[in-house]
Amino acid sequence: MSAPVVPQPAGLCARCRHGRALRSDRGSLFVLCGLAASDASFPKYPPLPVLACRGFETSSPPREI
Repeated sequence: MSAPVVPQPAGLCARCRHGRALRSDRGSLFVLCGLAASDASFPKYPPLPVLACRGFETSSPPREI
């Protein structure tokens, strides 16, 4: 099974190198912010869509959506 893709409605998280899509056993999609592991000011699961974020870094290469 392939990794879930972060949907465009996730806002910046869909293009951020720190965002990771996780699918629950019930099929819901969540976005985990990798910065939350080292900086408590970032929410582990940010409310979507994220329109502004000081930790945003474009993934390289950009992920397909």
